[in-house]
Amino acid sequence: MNKLEYLKDFQDILTDYHVSEAGKKVITNTTLVLCSGATASGRNTIIRELLKDPKYYYIISDTTRIPRVNDGVPEESGVTYWFRTEKQMLDDLKKGKMLEAEIIHQQQVSGMSVREIAKAKEHNQIAITDADSGGVKIVMSEKPDTTCLFFLPPSFKEWQQRIRKRGEMPEAERVRRFKTAVRELKTALKHDYYKFVINGTIPETVKLVDCMITKPEVIDVTEQARARELAQNILEKTEQLLAKIR
Repeated sequence: MNKLEYLKDFQDILTDYHVSEAGKKVITNTTLVLCSGATASGRNTIIRELLKDPKYYYIISDTTRIPRVNDGVPEESGVTYWFRTEKQMLDDLKKGKMLEAEIIHQQQVSGMSVREIAKAKEHNQIAITDADSGGVKIVMSEKPDTTCLFFLPPSFKEWQQRIRKRGEMPEAERVRRFKTAVRELKTALKHDYYKFVINGTIPETVKLVDCMITKPEVIDVTEQARARELAQNILEKTEQLLAKIR
């Protein structure tokens, strides 16, 4: 069970947190891409495909969470997460060495370090990672030129099929995921800095996303309008589904 010994300290420092001046120099002129989307939107699949191109660098988040054992294999620091102690994370926050950080369920603190951005900058790579709306909001306040992509399934029906393919899950978990999807969709539709990606076939989506990142000036305005309509449609149908479940 994760527990934060220094919860109050984290709450205090994150109330009005800002990256240090040294950190700002690192994140300046470094291309950063944040990928968001509801469960089963396919964002992580697309990220993995993009990472096959050496011009991309995956940002590994820091966390105070205790490493888990998955199928008998313990998680390793530097693979899925950088596992840090609370004191290490607090020290980095005090020195402005994190781009963003959030307290999750009052049990752990996770976030994106400036040192990870520095690795991408050193090799002139595009830094990319997944993020929820809360993390995106914090990053945008510090680095407003960040590219924020929100992934959508081709339709509500297709989305439901993709969720079912992931196997059976408890009803409470299914409801939780739908509620999270509603929150993320509402946030994305509210902010113009999100660019929507309709995730159809993997090869086509990878090509589209790479173009949106490297050549943002050619993003199709008409296609963005269509994608926003789709996002609104999925949002409304998800809210209707939740109303029936309740």
